[in-house]
Amino acid sequence: MDKDTRFALLVVGIPLLGLGYCALMLAVMFLIPDARQHPIIIAALFVFAPSVVSGSIWLASSAKAKNKERLGL
Repeated sequence: MDKDTRFALLVVGIPLLGLGYCALMLAVMFLIPDARQHPIIIAALFVFAPSVVSGSIWLASSAKAKNKERLGL
C-alpha cells in the first residue's frame, strides 16, 4: 500500500469511524434504560474512551520514535 492510498484511507476512514461511534452512542442511549437515567456519566465515558485510546497511541509512537533516535536509526 503506497503513501497516497494510506492517506486516502485515513481521510475517508476517520470520519466514518466517528460516525459509527456517534451511532453507537445514540444506540446505547436509546436501548439501555439505565443510560437514559444517567446521561452525564454515559457521556463522560463516551468522551473519555477515545481520549484514552488516542493518548495511548500517541505515547506509544512517541516512545518508539525516541527509542529509534537513541539507537541512531
